[in-house]
Amino acid sequence: MYRLKVKEVALEKKLSQRKLCRLADIDLRTLKKIYKDPTGAIVTIETLDKLAMALEVNISELIESVREPMTGFEPIP
Repeated sequence: MYRLKVKEVALEKKLSQRKLCRLADIDLRTLKKIYKDPTGAIVTIETLDKLAMALEVNISELIESVREPMTGFEPIP
């Protein structure tokens, strides 16, 4: 599973959602979805590229791999 770190990077750079949307030329609703659900938001590479350029970072800095806990398994005695 992957998590988008757009919100964290934007906060570090002291950018509001509205300003980031203007800089990245993306819809505010799209950014709100990313902020609200960073692990479930579905975004295109184009959108990630626009956000990375606006935030002056590499796309890889906006994506974090997170491990999901395994469920449904019992430990072996």
